[in-house]
Amino acid sequence: MNYSEKRILVSGGTGSFGNFIVRRLLDLGAKEVRVLSRDEKKQHDMRVFYRGRDNISFVIGDVRNPDRLDEAMDGINLMFHAAALKQVPTCENFPAEAIHTNVIGAQNVVDAALRNKLEAFVMISTDKAVKPVNVMGMTKALQERIVLKANQSRLNRGTRFACVRYGNVLRSRGSVIPLFRQLLASDRRLSITDERMTRFLLTLNDAIDLVLHAAEQQQGGEVFVRKAPAARIVDLAAIVSEEFGKPLAYDVIGMLPGEKLNEIMLTEEELIRAEDQGKYYKIHPWWSKVSFDHLKAEYSSYDSVVAQDEIKQLLARADKEFEDMEMAGGLFANF
Repeated sequence: MNYSEKRILVSGGTGSFGNFIVRRLLDLGAKEVRVLSRDEKKQHDMRVFYRGRDNISFVIGDVRNPDRLDEAMDGINLMFHAAALKQVPTCENFPAEAIHTNVIGAQNVVDAALRNKLEAFVMISTDKAVKPVNVMGMTKALQERIVLKANQSRLNRGTRFACVRYGNVLRSRGSVIPLFRQLLASDRRLSITDERMTRFLLTLNDAIDLVLHAAEQQQGGEVFVRKAPAARIVDLAAIVSEEFGKPLAYDVIGMLPGEKLNEIMLTEEELIRAEDQGKYYKIHPWWSKVSFDHLKAEYSSYDSVVAQDEIKQLLARADKEFEDMEMAGGLFANF
């Protein structure tokens, strides 16, 4: 894809993922990168950091507001939709808010993309959308269906809609690594909900590679999945404790509402439509006639656990990525 010819909109563009993909798109020479988010402070910080650049612009707005979405999408070719309520406890406590942003908001965004005749649209989903047991996962599963079904809308004049799924992003806002480090830095004991828990892990640049792969390879209706190692939560706790030179010590507090022991990226129903592309799986749309037989079981974090040495290497890479992204003056220190 020739990004120098594309005007690109990133919803949720001031979050962790948003900051990374905005930087990547600017480095790729995008004609314009437009940031849509509700956070005026973070937009101001980005505006200050990128001052002098004439190919980045900002729109304050909410995906719940269709009128603002039309303004944000005017002249846009490609959109990455990352705006969402994504923290499991928050969505459990405020399910109606999760529905308004993740479901109704997604429909608003899709409708605006159709009205504005975008070329392509990629929605950022999560492993929690697969066999969901929590509100966040349920709303993201519905969001996937809304986005994919837009390919068959009678109002579609050529917009290609696709989704990507990935697991937990190391060092991102709300992830467990910053929490563990904060607890240990404060001489507090770690808390673990269940010692059997496993999670898929990847870095933000891995996630962005997946999203760009989807934008460049999609025909419309696919879900792209990034292959990723998984870790046991106790191994993550042990690694971070070792960083601080402390023995592993934690309290088991019991699973929180909406938590799973293990995450799944591909279900049995999707296996027949899932094509192995090396680093990625491409799940072809349910209306396609393709059929594959090379995957025999669900893609689960339980079956993908790696040794601590590999997790340490992944964490070191994630730390390096965040160091490289740190903004002058600490303006982005809390994203």
